[in-house]
Amino acid sequence: MSVMNRFMNFLGLQEEEEVVERERVAQQDEQEHETTAFEQRRNNRNNSAGAAGSGSANNVVSIHSQKNVRVVLSEPRSYDEAQEIADHLRSRRAVIVNLQRVRSDLALRIVDFLSGTVYALNGSISKLGPNIFLCTPDSVEIQGAITEMLAEENDYTKMR
Repeated sequence: MSVMNRFMNFLGLQEEEEVVERERVAQQDEQEHETTAFEQRRNNRNNSAGAAGSGSANNVVSIHSQKNVRVVLSEPRSYDEAQEIADHLRSRRAVIVNLQRVRSDLALRIVDFLSGTVYALNGSISKLGPNIFLCTPDSVEIQGAITEMLAEENDYTKMR
């Protein structure tokens, strides 16, 4: 019973039975409305299962929205191929870039271009090894770090 109903009942403007009956009807309407909304969502999901992206105003979001997550391996030979790598990043694909077969000045230009692309997309770039980089869009999270292998190899050979 709401405060307003109690107040009106206290003043004698309405009887307590009317208030209780109104509250029961309101509760039944809410329960019917909730059931109807649930059934409507279920029916919408069943009807639109075959027509993905049909533009229905469904607020239910699948947690498996990306079925095929791809990681692209790229070994560019020229600076022109850097744009193809940027296109993969714009399509929300992670790219592993191997720059071991290009000149060091060209590799530096490609890394600069990809760094700008990754920055513009709020992604990240990580060094995996000598001249090997992982470029990811913002939808991919990178955890951990790979230490510089050359420093460890030098320490290891000194210990032998």
